[in-house]
Amino acid sequence: MEEVIKVGMADLNICKAPNIITTLGLGSCIGLTFYDPVTKIGGMVHYMLPDSTQVRNNGNIAKFADTGIRELLKRVLAAGASKQRLVAKIAGGAKMFEGSGLSNVGNIGARNAEAAKVILRGLGIRLIAEDTGLNYGRTVELHCDTGDFYIKAVGKPIKII
Repeated sequence: MEEVIKVGMADLNICKAPNIITTLGLGSCIGLTFYDPVTKIGGMVHYMLPDSTQVRNNGNIAKFADTGIRELLKRVLAAGASKQRLVAKIAGGAKMFEGSGLSNVGNIGARNAEAAKVILRGLGIRLIAEDTGLNYGRTVELHCDTGDFYIKAVGKPIKII
């Protein structure tokens, strides 16, 4: 019987098959997963902002792409995943505040998605799938038995990437 591990906003966790790891309500936030298809170890970070160095009160490492992704990598490797086999997937990064005149705030989703790509490139980890942008929230699940990343959005069919 699989267990569902929940990751909150500005949070991260790891999981192993047959378990599922999920996060709810990704708007401009990004849900990034790592997965090792051999050990079936996965992990997810739900981060809100691209760069911890731009914020004074940055004690929560999972809140930021730069610190959250690196911490997640540390944890999946400590659990037995191999960096050479790891693959990444991302979802979220929606533009939730269209037309508010706050162009920087409105574009945080795109900046969050771009931060993931830059950091993954720097770490040498392949980004093999993404479902980002547009203007709606997403709930995501990583199934650690298969590596499938389920994307659920209100009024839309379930997507598996």
